[in-house]
Amino acid sequence: MIDVVFLLLVFFMLAARFGLDTALPLLAAGQGTAYEGPPRLVDVTPGGVALNGVPVGMDALVARLATMTQAPTDMIVLRPDATADLQRALDVMLALNVAGHDRVVMVPAR
Repeated sequence: MIDVVFLLLVFFMLAARFGLDTALPLLAAGQGTAYEGPPRLVDVTPGGVALNGVPVGMDALVARLATMTQAPTDMIVLRPDATADLQRALDVMLALNVAGHDRVVMVPAR
């Protein structure tokens, strides 16, 4: 019996994943300052990503947002579709975070 317990202990120790999870900061809707500047609405759909209703690629998204923002602290609204993959929404958030945009507000899908 004790051998089975030790085998289970070793199995779970080897199978466990010890890693750091990435935390992405989000702003809660209704907090902070009012929205200013041109519209910066990023839609995440099952087919891809759209900026202000125009489909764009992931690399073009960051480049086009750079022309629409005056500073990385400008607010960006992220609206994932209910049928979109969660991983795609996280990829967009991570790309925005890497580009220096730290004010991302997530709103519910339409």
